[in-house]
Amino acid sequence: MSLFKVFDVSGSGMNAQQTRLNTVASNLANSETVAGSPEQAYRSRQPVFASVLQAAQQGQSTGNPGHPGEARGANVGVRVEDIVQSDAPVQPLYMPNHPQADEQGYVYRSNVNPVEEMTNMISASRSYQNNVEVMNTSKELLLQTLRLGQQ
Repeated sequence: MSLFKVFDVSGSGMNAQQTRLNTVASNLANSETVAGSPEQAYRSRQPVFASVLQAAQQGQSTGNPGHPGEARGANVGVRVEDIVQSDAPVQPLYMPNHPQADEQGYVYRSNVNPVEEMTNMISASRSYQNNVEVMNTSKELLLQTLRLGQQ
């Protein structure tokens, strides 16, 4: 892998972590919302990442000349495959005076776990920072290589 392709890989990682952070923010913003039925209640969402190196890891060749077994476009890194909703049950709360309460007096709170979301946010933030550090290190290596040519 050339040193320039590192920027593509790190950039895709940064985009993936940005999606993860946006999803966490959405989950946290809706963690205390209620609805009149379980079907209408907000459900936690999680991004699903996919590695584009999967073909290379399985030993399959995609026809990259001169590099058998290496996946074409392997420098892309990570992509967001989907954003899925949680199947965890929502919490029924007995609030008969709430305007959205059903006939039995229940409203339904989202299934977002704020502690889990905060942990996810810290992890995504650190992953994003690691990708920034990889880009900065690669930039410094490229600059040092150019300085060698000047001497």
